[in-house]
Amino acid sequence: MVDTEKAAKSVLDAFYGMDVSLLVQEFIKETGGADIRALIVGGEVVGAMKHQGAEGDFRSNLHQGGSATAHKLTRKEKSTALAAAKAMGLGVCGVDMIESARGPLVMEVNSSPGLEGIEKSTKLDIAGKIMDYIEKNVTPKSDTTAKK
Repeated sequence: MVDTEKAAKSVLDAFYGMDVSLLVQEFIKETGGADIRALIVGGEVVGAMKHQGAEGDFRSNLHQGGSATAHKLTRKEKSTALAAAKAMGLGVCGVDMIESARGPLVMEVNSSPGLEGIEKSTKLDIAGKIMDYIEKNVTPKSDTTAKK
């Protein structure tokens, strides 16, 4: 994170000199180091949690001292998460959002979301919901080798 335009230029120049790809993300102060993950299965939100970063850290990563708690999505958060999953064409995904003065903002749509944190914080069997979705939506191929 950089605090001034001069610092941003210095950091960007260093990375450009290394010929690497990078992603610059706007800092949203009002998040308070928190983000929301909604788990989508088959066009429905099946669970949501809120990550809170460690004291003084703007990042909310659990492996860096953050915590996770169950979260009840607002209507706007729910519609944003569902729209993101639909836009990506994913039947199962995790949608990470942050709260902002402009409303919920999508940071990431993950096609292979980890389940440990959300199952632990929500006490829901998300993996079971994913398996139910797969069972209902996968058509087995006919066994052509048995006919020979």
